[in-house]
Amino acid sequence: MKLPQLWVPDNVLWVLAAIVAVLLVASLIVAVMRRGDSTGKHAELAARVKSWWALVAIFALAISFRRGIAIAFFALLSFLALKEYLSLIPTRRADRRVLFWAYLCVPLQYWWIWQQWYNMFLIFIPVWAFLFIAMRMVLRGETHEFLRAAGTIHWGLMTMVFGLSHLAYLLVLGDGAKVAVHGAALLLFVVLLTELNDVLQYVWGRTLGRHKALESVSPKKTVEGLLGGALSTTLVSVALAPLLTPLSRTDAIAVGLMIGFGGFIGDVTISAVKRDIGVKDSGSLIPGHGGILDRIDSLLFTAPLFFHFLMYFYF
Repeated sequence: MKLPQLWVPDNVLWVLAAIVAVLLVASLIVAVMRRGDSTGKHAELAARVKSWWALVAIFALAISFRRGIAIAFFALLSFLALKEYLSLIPTRRADRRVLFWAYLCVPLQYWWIWQQWYNMFLIFIPVWAFLFIAMRMVLRGETHEFLRAAGTIHWGLMTMVFGLSHLAYLLVLGDGAKVAVHGAALLLFVVLLTELNDVLQYVWGRTLGRHKALESVSPKKTVEGLLGGALSTTLVSVALAPLLTPLSRTDAIAVGLMIGFGGFIGDVTISAVKRDIGVKDSGSLIPGHGGILDRIDSLLFTAPLFFHFLMYFYF
């Protein structure tokens, strides 16, 4: 049986190698910190580092082989995110069959990406899915809490499917374009910056944080963490942009700030959802990180922002 061939360019491989090197250093540091630690003070930190190994390995495998495998990976990620979301949000008994149509939107949305049908990719969920699901709900004849139920399903589709699917479309964005760029490089750029922004905001907040940013929504978020993370992410954006993207230095600064602040908004938005329904983590799938929504919350906002910035200025 012939194995699928790698399709990622050398610059992506070098950046992935650098990420692995950083994780190796982090693992060594955590191992030293935990030596003689009988209280388990650093157990959560160790769990997070181990989880990062798994996350990086899964992501690297997903983008390393042919495009169809990568797109299928993100389709699965959207499905699991939507399933986790709908398992947390109370739904009406009358909408059980309607949820089937919501899940069906996932493969259809990613099929448009595989076919590179850009216009359908843009309007399928905001227009066709929005209207069709509302029609199916009203035909059930149940009016009690109709608006809440419709908003729950539509918001889930817009974020977990439509918003996240922008990551997959980055893989085909460079096909036939005048700008010489590889989709895997664009994908790695936005995912790396988004996840790094989360880490940097946490670090800056823990070291210098004094002023709460949104205490009623996310008590641990601070103004210092937000600003320090956004500015640090911008510096990384400027450094990596020439290697992975067609962005000019000015645009790299704009994108870095956009990802820094957009990632923060995505994070606190999902925090508001969890606080509204009374849960701390959306799940326990990823040790040290919670559920899928806890890991992709920032990407739900940064992915479409970065995608449409590129579309407007470069494609």
